[in-house]
Amino acid sequence: MNKNKPGLPRLIYDRISRTLLGNNLQPHSYILSRWLFLRLLGIVYLIAFLSFWIQLPGLIGSNGILPVEGFLNVLKSNMGAKAYWFVPTLAWLNTHDWFLESLAGGGTFLSVLLIFGVLTVPVLVLLWIFYMSLVSAGQVFMSFQWDILLLETGFLAIFISPFQVLPTLSRQSPPPSVILWLFRFLLFRLMFFSGFRKLSSGDLTWRNFTALDFHYYTQPLPTPVAWYMYQMPEWFHKFSVGFMFFIELVVPFFIFAPRRFRFAAAAGIIFLQVLIALTGNYTFFNLLSVTLCMLLLDDAFLQRFLPKRLRETMDTKQSPGESRSTFSLKQLGIGVLAGAIIFLGSIQIAGVIVKYQNLPGVLQKTLLWVSPLRIVNNYGLFEVMTTSRPEIIIEGSDDGQNWLEYGFKYKPGDLKRPPPWVAPYQPRLDWQMWFAALGSYQDNPWFINLMVRLLQGSPDVTGLLEKNPFPSRPPRYIRAVLYEYRFTDIHTRRATGAWWQRELKGLYFPPVALNRD
Repeated sequence: MNKNKPGLPRLIYDRISRTLLGNNLQPHSYILSRWLFLRLLGIVYLIAFLSFWIQLPGLIGSNGILPVEGFLNVLKSNMGAKAYWFVPTLAWLNTHDWFLESLAGGGTFLSVLLIFGVLTVPVLVLLWIFYMSLVSAGQVFMSFQWDILLLETGFLAIFISPFQVLPTLSRQSPPPSVILWLFRFLLFRLMFFSGFRKLSSGDLTWRNFTALDFHYYTQPLPTPVAWYMYQMPEWFHKFSVGFMFFIELVVPFFIFAPRRFRFAAAAGIIFLQVLIALTGNYTFFNLLSVTLCMLLLDDAFLQRFLPKRLRETMDTKQSPGESRSTFSLKQLGIGVLAGAIIFLGSIQIAGVIVKYQNLPGVLQKTLLWVSPLRIVNNYGLFEVMTTSRPEIIIEGSDDGQNWLEYGFKYKPGDLKRPPPWVAPYQPRLDWQMWFAALGSYQDNPWFINLMVRLLQGSPDVTGLLEKNPFPSRPPRYIRAVLYEYRFTDIHTRRATGAWWQRELKGLYFPPVALNRD
């Protein structure tokens, strides 16, 4: 008997290790992973800043729907000095349109620098400050979950980025392991919260797996693919809901498992994000989610997809002279940061599970005081599925009898116009019109401001629309009616060419006129 031959337990252990970890059992680096993550993050930042920059004058400019100056003045008069903390924005320094646009334009320029890897750490700090400023000043138009997800991701990215002036890769030091785990914790919360909140909300359409019977036509801005998906049989919709719950509730736990499980988690999440992007226009959300998945993939995996010559010349090993065991103030700071984020994230998880109002008062106050920074957030899209699609149609008139319809660029209006492809651009007014239709205009004060701006003929606001039926001068009267929209079926579309069908439900906003005396 060969005494040097490993025993059966050892063979089983080796087999399991190689199955879970791969053939290379050495510690894996994430230098290439970080490089790819930061470039994708730069692209996301570029999309976010440029998209909002285009719309900024009509949304929050001095002649826009919700001017920043009035917003900040009200806050200052009601809250005093606390307003500076609860609404952190550089707009406190200046509310002129040129300054706000300089934040968006500056963010666009800084995003390009990040994409090319120039001055990464200071660029990331400024990007976070600039986008935080716009989110805080943007009010309802910058209140989406992908906005806060970008801020949380951008904040953590500051601490994973290498200190460099010009782009380089081969001699970079590895990213701190604790920050990698914080990113995984963020991705876990994003995905798991999305699934858990759907079930914990008590919404029957999620519990009986019928939510996708409605989702494709009730989501804010569907794509043409959504129309075709809506035509699929009931069993397919239920299977799709089950698949989604598997990705959102089970796969997130793979994020903390050995590397091949992490690869599977990345593949599952990316696949779900691609499906979502094909059926709905969710701006940069899908790309940002995919960006987070890059940090689940190590360099050994990613190098397989590089050309052979580049793979042979690339050296992503730890820099000589760097010691992982050397204690530094940087390591202390990262440790404190990690502890704070894990603590706050755990409170968020507890709040989702047991409801926030049931948390101890001190924990509720802690979340309240750190929430303005948006560094640890609560996620969960479509917690309750909408089962109908009310749509607001704005109309103007010169005589109060003949009404002409304003046309929006991307939301449903013309029945024969197909759902658009618009992502990663986000038409934020079109999105807010979807939310406004779910309530009343009294619940959405910004909508009243929109109607006033249309009566005034503000070019910044009408520029957000596709069709202005009063190009020469604004109408004397304006109103809004409510329709219920729904996708047509295959036979109706073949016969009429209509993608949508609608039914008048009543008046949403009564006819009004400006007092021009």
